[in-house]
Amino acid sequence: MKMKFNLLITTLIAIVSITSLNAQQSKPRQSPKMTATGKIGDANLTITYGSPSVKGRKIWGDLVPFDKVWRAGANEATQLETDKDILLEGKKLPAGKYSLYAIPGEKEWKVIINAQTGQWGIERSGETTRNTEKDVFVVTVKPIKSISSEESLLYTISNKGFSLKWENLEIPVEIK
Repeated sequence: MKMKFNLLITTLIAIVSITSLNAQQSKPRQSPKMTATGKIGDANLTITYGSPSVKGRKIWGDLVPFDKVWRAGANEATQLETDKDILLEGKKLPAGKYSLYAIPGEKEWKVIINAQTGQWGIERSGETTRNTEKDVFVVTVKPIKSISSEESLLYTISNKGFSLKWENLEIPVEIK
């Protein structure tokens, strides 16, 4: 009788543990994974990123500090993929997958194209996972004030390139 009781308790604990684990795994992310896709000339461009929300916070210069490397999204490092060679801000980028990082500034931003992909965006220390030895190149772009405010980080792709839009800023990046 005692053996059956122990087996029953063990089975119940296992069921509760599995149910709890499944509930945790199915909980939606606060910064959902998003994808922007588009065509620029003959190239198909895809940007995959985590999309955080403003939630009443000051973003630029606070949540996302100026002059510090940022993963250009939330969760995993933002990924940019092109199926054809492109010119990004005048620099040749071969077809492939890359991580996209940025260094925000008040007057200009540095956009970093990095060959390492698949990594989580930040270390436990809060620093990005960017390996500078894997940088393909860095370009400088000018942020512009948005006409409207974006609650959630958004990437858009047009025939001129892509833009990062969030809170009150838009960061356009030219692609040919």
